[in-house]
Amino acid sequence: MVSKWNYVSPLTEEEKHTARRLAEALSISPAICTLLVQRGIKTEEQVKKFFRPRLEDLHDPFLLKDMDKAVARLNRAMGAKEKILIYGDYDVDGTTAVALVYRFLNNFYSNIDYYIPDRYDEGYGISVKGIDYAAENGFTLVITLDCGIKAVEKIDYAREKGIDFIVCDHHVPDERLPQAVAVLDAKRDDDTYPYEHLSGCGVGFKFMQAFALDNRIDIEQHLFPLLDLLAVSIASDIVPITGENRILAYHGLKRLNTNPSLGLQGIINVCGLHGKDITISDIVFKIGPRINASGRMQSGKEAVDLLVAKDAAVAREKSRDINRYNEDRKELDKKVTEEASHELEQQPDFTARKSIVIYNAEWHKGIIGIVASRLTELYYRPSVVLTFSNGLVTGSARSVQGFDVYKAVESCRDLLENFGGHTYAAGLSLKEENIETFISRFEAYVAENILQEQTVPQIDIDMELPLDEITPEFFADLKKFAPVGPGNLKPVFSTCGVCDKGSRPVGHNQEHLKLDVFDKRTGAVRSGIAFGMSGHYAVIKKGKPFDICYTIEENNYKGNVALQLQVKDIRP
Repeated sequence: MVSKWNYVSPLTEEEKHTARRLAEALSISPAICTLLVQRGIKTEEQVKKFFRPRLEDLHDPFLLKDMDKAVARLNRAMGAKEKILIYGDYDVDGTTAVALVYRFLNNFYSNIDYYIPDRYDEGYGISVKGIDYAAENGFTLVITLDCGIKAVEKIDYAREKGIDFIVCDHHVPDERLPQAVAVLDAKRDDDTYPYEHLSGCGVGFKFMQAFALDNRIDIEQHLFPLLDLLAVSIASDIVPITGENRILAYHGLKRLNTNPSLGLQGIINVCGLHGKDITISDIVFKIGPRINASGRMQSGKEAVDLLVAKDAAVAREKSRDINRYNEDRKELDKKVTEEASHELEQQPDFTARKSIVIYNAEWHKGIIGIVASRLTELYYRPSVVLTFSNGLVTGSARSVQGFDVYKAVESCRDLLENFGGHTYAAGLSLKEENIETFISRFEAYVAENILQEQTVPQIDIDMELPLDEITPEFFADLKKFAPVGPGNLKPVFSTCGVCDKGSRPVGHNQEHLKLDVFDKRTGAVRSGIAFGMSGHYAVIKKGKPFDICYTIEENNYKGNVALQLQVKDIRP
């Protein structure tokens, strides 16, 4: 599929002046300063804060609505020696959140345990089974993490059993909030917290920060060492890496690279990252999927057991188990994706449709979210994959750049038993008899609301860059843009009119291109890699100029470190 290249709007004359002033004042590349100004960073003080995020700049946690109530109830529970249950979702965000809150509180309080609902038996969020477990085992306070914002009836049921709830969530709430002691969610309409994009683990962190402040606990000693868990949550849940999240991710990555917990060290070892500089991308593609695999293939509780492990041998064993689950998951999602793709392409009206909704009662519930992501990448359409589980049809939705799939799902809420999520990912459940109507209504909403530019892949390019500007000094400053992710994407550059200087196909099936390109304007030659693009080889070998867009990476091969262009697209 051909991608559309979108260049960031050029700077105004005033912004160009700002960029020149920053370059002179800070002695850094004008191109780097242009990137900073594009991101709204326009003063020396802002540059310093961006390049060196400080934990001192975190917001006061008591600015979150209901935080004072949450801390007071937790204080009362601990003072009265009540049994406290930490309850979280089975994905990476939920399991890291439970591990963070449990490990922090367990330093000061022992009458505490954690609970992760079974994906297949209980489904997402607070379950009746989970509440009954709490009641039968004498828990009188439940702290939910990464779930609970829509559990109105479930929390009413818990109150009848004498159980209080503190809800820590980051999903979009309905008009009616649950009757919990406290509801911590920056997306509440009545909340004025300065940053609304915290992950579920992030909300748990803010709760523990407030508790520590209220009880004069040393945060640097007891809470900041848990930031490695929070970095994993931020990266894996694809929340914006801006503002407070960027501060937390920056320091969490430092902890992950220097002194990770035993559980995370175990995962780092099994996925081949030991001794490497771990990035957000490594979490997204290597660490996160392994933690997720536990909840997908077996039980999310096993992931928490690993993340709270205090014994190195136990951590090693559990890491191997989770790695094995991930291998099983990869085989299964590949098989299901192929089945779904084949079935879709047999549908006579498939090419005319703006969305994908596909149902197979036999598919494994644990991998339908991954399959929805694969189908979205393959066909570039909002996708919903449905299967049958525990008496209901359950599904995962994924979206394309710029389209709010949560609103598309919400438009069908009268057909649904339950739903929730974010702009780019949502979960839902419905009765089997409503599937056809849901398919029709979902397609109608997408067709009416999706913009033409959202139906083709987009590559956003920050600037055109002469190849001779790509120097070690330039890259040293470019690295300071990390951690990168949504809201602070890795800078993408283009260089137009380059010529081949000895490129060749590489890879097991010769599917990739090892590029050496020559910039006639500057005389510079640079090397790069273009994954899956060997189809361009015949054209570029003819000697005619072509355009490339790329990110700039460090390639470490057998101890030799060199800069490399990671090419995203090639255009004749």
